[in-house]
Amino acid sequence: MPLMKFMNIFIMIVDGINEWIGKILSVMIAVLVLLTVVEVIARYFFNSPTIWNFEVTTQLYGFYFIMLIGYTLKHNGHVSVEIISSMFRPRTRAAVSVICYLVLFFPFCAIFIWQGILFAAQSWGMMERSQSAFSPPLYPIKTVMPIAAVLLGLQGLSLFFRRLYFLIKGSEL
Repeated sequence: MPLMKFMNIFIMIVDGINEWIGKILSVMIAVLVLLTVVEVIARYFFNSPTIWNFEVTTQLYGFYFIMLIGYTLKHNGHVSVEIISSMFRPRTRAAVSVICYLVLFFPFCAIFIWQGILFAAQSWGMMERSQSAFSPPLYPIKTVMPIAAVLLGLQGLSLFFRRLYFLIKGSEL
């Protein structure tokens, strides 16, 4: 039973983290909309576009998009083709899911984390900046990639534990 308790605590913590991130970042979309409205007003009403707004909104959207991949997985929001698996019994579906996590998902996350770290380290090493006139730094936004990959991997592990428990016990954890 200690393993089941660990799995349950792990699931609660990871689900809680990704849920918290999702709620916090839902406010950020309002900031993104506000910045876009400011740019439209400045450009079309005052004929005075800003030099910084495009870069800020692009990086903000990138941050928002990548940081929510774990939250999206938690809420089953990623594209999934279930034409064949929908015909299986629930335990068979759980077995296929466990196998797919082991063969496809976890190796993908490992590569995503590893390459994300290399990508961010290279950017930090050269103190990479955008080529625009505003020239904001790019290394902070590139650092978000491995962080998001870890969140995705943890959420995948949470779902993997749920499927594994269902496969073994025949009931939800």
